[in-house]
Amino acid sequence: MPDLLIELFSEEIPARMQARAAMDLKARVTDGLVEAGLTYSGAAAFHTPRRLCLALEGLLAESPTLREERKGPRTDAPEKAIEGFLRGAGVAREDLSVRDDKKGQVYFALIEKPGRPAAEIVAEVLESVIRNFPWPKSMRWGENSLKWVRPLHSILCILTSESGTDVVSVDIDGLKAGATTAGHRFMSPAQFSVTDFEDYAAKLKRAHVVLDAEERADHIWQEATNQAFAAGLEVVEDRGLLAEVAGLVEWPVVLMGEIGKDFLGLPAEVLQTSMKEHQKFFSVRNPKSGGIERFVTVANRETADDGATILAGNQKVLAARLSDAKFFWENDLRIARAGMSDWTDALANVTFHNKLGSQADRINRIATLARAIAPAVGADADLAEQAARVAKADLSSEMVYEFPELQGLMGRYYAEAAGLPAEVAAAAEEHYSPLGPSDDVPSAPVSVAVALADKIDTLTGFWAIDEKPTGSKDPFALRRAALGVIRLVLANGLRVSLNADGGPFAVARDAVAERDGARADTDDLLSFLHDRLKVHLRDEGLRHDVIDACLAMPGNDDLVLLTNRAEALGAFLKTEDGGNLVQGFKRANNILSQAEEKDGVSYEFGADRKFAEDPSETALFDALQTARPEIDAAMAKDDFARAMFAMAGLRAPIDAFFEAVQVNSDNSIVRRNRLNLLSSIRSTCLAVADLTRVEG
Repeated sequence: MPDLLIELFSEEIPARMQARAAMDLKARVTDGLVEAGLTYSGAAAFHTPRRLCLALEGLLAESPTLREERKGPRTDAPEKAIEGFLRGAGVAREDLSVRDDKKGQVYFALIEKPGRPAAEIVAEVLESVIRNFPWPKSMRWGENSLKWVRPLHSILCILTSESGTDVVSVDIDGLKAGATTAGHRFMSPAQFSVTDFEDYAAKLKRAHVVLDAEERADHIWQEATNQAFAAGLEVVEDRGLLAEVAGLVEWPVVLMGEIGKDFLGLPAEVLQTSMKEHQKFFSVRNPKSGGIERFVTVANRETADDGATILAGNQKVLAARLSDAKFFWENDLRIARAGMSDWTDALANVTFHNKLGSQADRINRIATLARAIAPAVGADADLAEQAARVAKADLSSEMVYEFPELQGLMGRYYAEAAGLPAEVAAAAEEHYSPLGPSDDVPSAPVSVAVALADKIDTLTGFWAIDEKPTGSKDPFALRRAALGVIRLVLANGLRVSLNADGGPFAVARDAVAERDGARADTDDLLSFLHDRLKVHLRDEGLRHDVIDACLAMPGNDDLVLLTNRAEALGAFLKTEDGGNLVQGFKRANNILSQAEEKDGVSYEFGADRKFAEDPSETALFDALQTARPEIDAAMAKDDFARAMFAMAGLRAPIDAFFEAVQVNSDNSIVRRNRLNLLSSIRSTCLAVADLTRVEG
């Protein structure tokens, strides 16, 4: 069985596209080969800035011969129908056989497709893949019709077996496949021939090309951390930047340089962001002070002066970039120390949404809502409102204009420079959180108040103008905002009735309505929040029917109450008593519901133990009389675990009752009494959760 090696050699491929392109090459080529009947034992794809590579092991030497029997028309069918069948099957009339069928004699054709050599199939598949490759962006060059992400220079395509190495015949617009490639652009530009993948990888390494992207990344990280450690420093970890830089070089050479003293006073995050975004440098910090003091850059070649010239050039460019950052920082500090009014006033001219007003309008709404929420989260109302009014001031700053990803963080620096309370400064940074399911959740009361206000205003605002998520579309990230509300409430244990009169939803709804009269349907918004909560709780291991059983209960706009109830019910149902009690409840509910429908009455009152005929009835009366006060007391304290424990005590009496007693007795008084007893079971169990929604 031969091995296949493909390399597509081009000008530099953008780093962000390389890994995906390698996967697409592997998937499309292997799918095409398998569809044509060529199986293989293993496949691996690789990528560097200038090449995509695919290596297949154990490829079949040729596709198998396929035989297919195809049923045709009857022998007395019209001639045109028979001729059509012959054309479709690719056979002559004399090749047909005749067999008896239920409706008469029918023609059958045996179609045989002979196998084809692997080289022929590989050539067809590879040409199709290259001509239809799914680059996000592509280009034409010269007079060719072929499109590629960058000019494609050569194609290496060989099949290697025990008999030797054969070049697969591929010709795409004059670009013919061969058995040669080239090494590093500067250090080893000469072409060389290869015989198989091992020979290819070894010769590339000698030609200063590290084929494996993970190997390049590991080398960069190890060298960077070693150099930093030798200087008593540490590299700031950034896996995304590491993957990107590994895609920029074929022969990584790690160099560490110094940052000018004039720039060391900049915030560490500003230095890190500027170096990453503009220069693709890693930041190196002093673990004692936390300050960024040096940088690591990765060159794509070795030099006679060990990178001194490269490093000097990088330091010169970096100084220019950091001069801009320093200018922004110093200008912004002057405005911050003057009270930030220039920034907050400027937000009146920044549109948040054409139906929801400016950023200044939104800030006013958030400030009102933060003040209303503050008592529920244990925050000072004045501080919450103050924090809400300055939390987004940094959106007008020059630094955030240059680096939008620093919004919030710069707000904290500027609030501190303005002499504002520490709680206000912290809220400026933390009010955007949490941004995702794994993001940290603020816990400081003022930060929580502003973060909740920010997200609830977003939700009610877009609900008011009917801009809700549809399907997979969520342009305003409302699902993320809803999850943020859920995580803020649950992580901080906030007992807040979101949809109550005077609650957060109502305050936010009224604040939006003051502008243009649009009013959010907060009941619908609560349903949307419940949908996100169901996803969140299912990820935590709770069953969907358990969540539905708790959502049906009063107070479901108190997310902590709702979650506590669901967790207690989930734990209860995992016990033997819990599962059996649900079965007993459902039996009681079914019998009672059928009787009520048949009789046209509601059996809710009048169960009396003096009409009990069987000891099991008396025992059930006693058990209900004991359990109900315990359940009510526990529910009054929202102690769901205790309520479930008390309810578990009903399991045995209910089981015994159904084993010993026929509910629909011939005695009408006894029957009515027993049905009222079932009603007591139902009302007692439903006081904890809507068990009718529990499956099983």
